[in-house]
Amino acid sequence: MELAILSVSFLLLLLIGVPVAFSIGLASVATVLYAGVPVAIVFQKMVGGMQVFSFMAIPFFVFAGELMLYGGIADRIVRFANSLVGHVRGGLGMSNVVGCTLFGGVAGSALADVSAMGSVMIPLMKKEGYDADYAVNVTTHAALVGVLMPTSHNLIIFTLATTGIASVSVLSLILAGVIPALLLTLCNLAAAYWVAVKRGYPTRGKFTGWREVLSAWLAAMPGLMIVVIILAGILSGVFTAAESAATAVLWALIVTVLVYRSLSWKDFLKACAKACKTTGVVLLLIGISSAFGYFMALYEVPQKTGALMTSVSDSPWVIFLMINVLLFLLGTFLDMAATILVCTPIFLPIAMQFGMDPAQFGIVMLINCALGLNTPPVGVTQFVGCAIGGISVGQVMKSILPFYGALTACLLLVTYVPAFSLWLPGMFTK
Repeated sequence: MELAILSVSFLLLLLIGVPVAFSIGLASVATVLYAGVPVAIVFQKMVGGMQVFSFMAIPFFVFAGELMLYGGIADRIVRFANSLVGHVRGGLGMSNVVGCTLFGGVAGSALADVSAMGSVMIPLMKKEGYDADYAVNVTTHAALVGVLMPTSHNLIIFTLATTGIASVSVLSLILAGVIPALLLTLCNLAAAYWVAVKRGYPTRGKFTGWREVLSAWLAAMPGLMIVVIILAGILSGVFTAAESAATAVLWALIVTVLVYRSLSWKDFLKACAKACKTTGVVLLLIGISSAFGYFMALYEVPQKTGALMTSVSDSPWVIFLMINVLLFLLGTFLDMAATILVCTPIFLPIAMQFGMDPAQFGIVMLINCALGLNTPPVGVTQFVGCAIGGISVGQVMKSILPFYGALTACLLLVTYVPAFSLWLPGMFTK
């Protein structure tokens, strides 16, 4: 009965529009009251869940991303992307994909990516004759690559969500996301090019030459170096995850204030305020989800869910497909951090039982969450992109299938071909 109260109250609160964090917390309190357990347990688990030193990486990565967002990095990345692929058919769409991927690497946030790159690329694409729905779909889907990048705080959240279930290091998860991120970029490029050809978008001039590519690359390099610094620092053992995040903030300040001189005091204060707000939301979710996870473990939710799924099929292919479908559906109405924190304790043990590595599952989880970011009713990146493009979500959804197909193809490859996510960690963590 306690399990029914926990799950039903959580779903009902979500359906009536209660914010996710409060839905989780109130469902936990309702379960405690019914079971006759002291309410103090909920608060003990909340506080304990937030008192982890590794969580220091989250506010630093968030702050670094906000500094990059407000610090004028996007314009230089757009120039570099245009110099590379701007001359092919649908060149601005291709440039958009490359630019969003590069900016996602330095910001580590799909929402920041859409806000920064979308503000530059979507109006420019419309001005050049591209349809608004195409401009928005290219931007919002390319921005999703940011969730797999080394600067993504969601990688940190996943590693912490696995505590007590499996041992997943931040380094192994960062490395596991590199090839899938490249694969997702290639899939997005293919979708952007296919739609551009189908709609008859023109080429945009000629290739400007390798000298222009080199010049644009040198201009963008100080911002892009943040990814190199993080990877090199962690791989060499010089940085822990928290220290690499703090270094990312320092480098972001150096680049935006001293190198580009594009970060004003007003924008710095905006970046601070936004980072504080995001960090507060994430830490609240982490604390409350710790209490929620305690009750899920207490009432054997993972075991019962696994038994239910295995009653349908005992084939790993089918089980993994069911996990993907459930993660995608949950990701459409839950915040990304909430999906990771709530679903990892349920589905990771099942995935491991059928032979999936925890790091591989982490990437599968993040790609599913990324798909949810572009799907109503929540779909925050989709809503931001539509607001910038001046187009309704309904109009964008009518032409979204090629881009959905690209992300789904990447998801299935990562799910059923472990080498895509495990080869690189195996090379560096032996």
